[in-house]
Amino acid sequence: MAPRASSAELWIKWFTAGLWTALVLALLVIANPAWAQDRRSAVVLEVEGAIGPATADYIAQGLTQAAEADAPLVILRVDTPGGLDTSMREIIREILRSPAPVVTYVSPSGARAASAGAYILYASHVAAMTPGTNVGAATPVQLGGASPLPEDSSPGAPEDQRQSPANASEAKAVNDAVAYIRSLAELRGRNADWAEAAVRTADSLSADAALESGVIEIVARDTHDLLAQLDGWTVTMDGMERTLETSQLDLVHLDPNWRTQLLAAITDPNIALILMMVGIYGLMFEFMNPGALYPGTIGAICLLVGLYALAALPVNYAGVALIVLGIALLTGEAFAPSFGILGIGGLVALVLGTTIVIDSDLPQFQLAWPVIAGVALFSLAATALIARLAVKSHRLKVTSGREALLEMEGVVVDWKGRRGHVFVNGERWRASGVDSLAAGDAVRVVAVHGLTLEVEPDTGNDRHPTRPPQTTED
Repeated sequence: MAPRASSAELWIKWFTAGLWTALVLALLVIANPAWAQDRRSAVVLEVEGAIGPATADYIAQGLTQAAEADAPLVILRVDTPGGLDTSMREIIREILRSPAPVVTYVSPSGARAASAGAYILYASHVAAMTPGTNVGAATPVQLGGASPLPEDSSPGAPEDQRQSPANASEAKAVNDAVAYIRSLAELRGRNADWAEAAVRTADSLSADAALESGVIEIVARDTHDLLAQLDGWTVTMDGMERTLETSQLDLVHLDPNWRTQLLAAITDPNIALILMMVGIYGLMFEFMNPGALYPGTIGAICLLVGLYALAALPVNYAGVALIVLGIALLTGEAFAPSFGILGIGGLVALVLGTTIVIDSDLPQFQLAWPVIAGVALFSLAATALIARLAVKSHRLKVTSGREALLEMEGVVVDWKGRRGHVFVNGERWRASGVDSLAAGDAVRVVAVHGLTLEVEPDTGNDRHPTRPPQTTED
């Protein structure tokens, strides 16, 4: 008869079976998400706020998942004041190569598709808006506040009344933006002249005016009205026409995952700067106190994450160079104290670098002055502390090495002529000095020559000198 299994063995078997079951179910869910099991589900992606690296990552992942699930339609609900050019172009690239038709829908009422949002709207297969929304103002942000627009800035206005770029750099940026949005307009068969006006003169349109001008195709009250109007609509995909069947579609909202949320957090310039400073000071503390481990480990992680965040943002390399110089000077103050000279120079370079490191005029991607001030004050306090410790250390008496022997008191062990042996600091040394010394006399070290001490009588020592231990002569 086979031996009966113990309760521990039964628990192990049940646990193993449960683990394998959970693993299989997880793989099934990953391979076939709930919204993907029904091929009649349209994916809805929410784009709200400034467009940055996190938004681009979210839309790229959403379009990829929609393509893998063979979704018949993707709806981008947009409400944005604009964003970074690099992120906008990444989103447009994803839209242009998406196998599923993409509908950009400016919603809800009161929303806008300004600046980068207008480009994304033009790149989509179908452009739609809710009543009470607007689109336009696609002038590059760096030029938007350069000078006030003239009263008549339409494309048909006289040349001397149009706004013109202030310099060659601005002209290059404007012409590049115009060519880009016109190419998107020609690709989708939309009003290219108004698109150019949106860039050159920051023109904007309401939903009804955009529909009349051929900027968008649909004005819909809500997503259900949008699906009803899209039913039977024909779009061009890879040179082939496709008819949309949207009357029976369900809407499935795809929320940002943890990666996108983390990217959104760390690509905030203020968070990125704080992470960098925590990393810098963590490594400095580790270098000054080798073996502490925690500051070095946390500092290295924070520094790498901060650098990754800055790499995803538009940075000014002059600002990066100033930050690196500031870090080097502050580190130099820690290792070669200059009584504040290096520290103050490093602080000035660090503050200047942080103010210009982000190359964007968008308020959402600029460093806040309270954060810059906090970093500056913390750096100043750290530098002052290091300088204070340096001054204090400089004033302390040397307690080791050759310099520590100077002015030390000792006792003559034996003496003959001008040479003999003395007992200093618990050790027996060869010594030289005046010929009037004798065994037991108190002496004071005045110089060190290799392994020989130069001594002189310690006439100010009134105490009875300690007798050295009995030793044999060399």
